[in-house]
Amino acid sequence: MNRTTTRDVSVLREVLDGWKAAVDAHQPDRVAARFTEDAVFQGLHPYSVGRAGVAAYYASQPLGMTADYRILETRRPADDVLLGYLDVDFAFTDRPTLGVKLGVLLQRTDEGWAIAHYQVSRLD
Repeated sequence: MNRTTTRDVSVLREVLDGWKAAVDAHQPDRVAARFTEDAVFQGLHPYSVGRAGVAAYYASQPLGMTADYRILETRRPADDVLLGYLDVDFAFTDRPTLGVKLGVLLQRTDEGWAIAHYQVSRLD
């Protein structure tokens, strides 16, 4: 398994920049489009499988919520799979920013790279 490379960081940024733009714009269906059809999604609520669960989760988030991320590590367990570990700060208009750790597993599909697994953890 290879450690972080510039190429892997670029792939991860491309996917996550699209995710961030859709989160910041409060466009749940656009967020869900960044995921595979059968993605396992674990936010801070019970997990779901598939894009409908991702869209429902982000539809329930408050207007004005934004996400800022920092890539901490990447790993390439296979040619068509990329693991990312990140710090993410979710900012709100009416409460303090929430800092979390995020693990994502990207998979290369016929349409390009998409999130196949998303796992948020709070460490406080």
